[in-house]
Amino acid sequence: MSNDKYEKGLKIRTQVLGEAYVKRSVENADDFNRPLQELVTEYCWGHVWGREGLSMQERSMINLAMISALNRPHELKLHIRGALRNGLSREQIREILLQVGIYCGVPAAVDSFRIAREAFAEADAEAQQPEA
Repeated sequence: MSNDKYEKGLKIRTQVLGEAYVKRSVENADDFNRPLQELVTEYCWGHVWGREGLSMQERSMINLAMISALNRPHELKLHIRGALRNGLSREQIREILLQVGIYCGVPAAVDSFRIAREAFAEADAEAQQPEA
């Protein structure tokens, strides 16, 4: 697929989620899930994340809260890593997850804090790896 919104979305998606993750997602797409990959890249990342009006940090904050509330641990870990790439601090992420606890329930916050710690550990390990 090639159009302006897709290309814009691919650039933003890569910036937030990391080149390795996006490359794997695109390369592993098959006839069954390729339409979903194209939809996500073009509409989520190109149309919505690519809009003006909210910063990348604000979009990450909103995503963390919503994904925590929806109990989507895989996506939460991915977006915590993205939030770090977008410049959010661990303290900001902690405050977002505390807010989730108040408005969405303590079990959602407990799971989200556990996932955040895993994401932080992965980010730390990745940062310790020498450049190739």
